[in-house]
Amino acid sequence: MCMKISEVAAQTGLSVDTLRFYEKIGLIDPPPRDDGGRRDYNTEVLGWIRFLDQLNATGMKQADRVTYADLRRQGPETYAVRREMLEAHRVEVASKLEQLCQTLDLMDAKVALYQKLEQEQIAHV
Repeated sequence: MCMKISEVAAQTGLSVDTLRFYEKIGLIDPPPRDDGGRRDYNTEVLGWIRFLDQLNATGMKQADRVTYADLRRQGPETYAVRREMLEAHRVEVASKLEQLCQTLDLMDAKVALYQKLEQEQIAHV
């Protein structure tokens, strides 16, 4: 099944301009065009865009996502390189996650402290 760019935009939450930009920089392959010159995206692009969005959410740099997309385009002979890229990025994500967990623990402790101080203030009034 084929979709027009507006349908892909609606299903992914990306703007039409962003999809065109993704094509331009090589994050997504330019789709074939219909007789009117309009883009005809295959529905498989939705899963790829979701994956790119998840990589973006982890903080992967755009240049690295473009490199990964290029490797993907090259086919199975790049499986090992792609795996290594993801493994290296996973280490970074795990480190950030640990830091975020520590920060969350600190914030929880501060909130608990302020709740205690507020209760003590109310008790003294």
